[in-house]
Amino acid sequence: MAHSPEMRASDVDRDRVAAILREHTAQGRITMEEFNERLEQVYASRTYGELAKLTADLPDVDLRQRPQPHAEVARPATHQGMRAAWGTWAAASAINWVIWLIVSVTSGELIYPWPLWVMGPWGAVLLLSTLAGPKRRP
Repeated sequence: MAHSPEMRASDVDRDRVAAILREHTAQGRITMEEFNERLEQVYASRTYGELAKLTADLPDVDLRQRPQPHAEVARPATHQGMRAAWGTWAAASAINWVIWLIVSVTSGELIYPWPLWVMGPWGAVLLLSTLAGPKRRP
């Protein structure tokens, strides 16, 4: 069913135009200032004609067929939480090794490498979780 420009637009219609404007902003066609101005106009629009004017100078965008960046394809299929867990493990391990090094240097002798007991079991659990855990869909 074709919409005439005088027909009243719904909230769903306004949200769809806002999503299209966000996509054009992400692609660099409009600046953030333009996006903010147009977004205000989107939610003040009452008819399909008013909404159409806001995207008339922009090419059509199919939000269902957005291109994926090449970096996403090349990334390992671990989810964000797993990456955060590995980062936490690395930071804690590094802190423990620095403490061990300071104690060894100030005592004048090489002491037992106790940080292995911190990073070993924790790292083994993370490794198993990474290998056997759910993968992100490509």
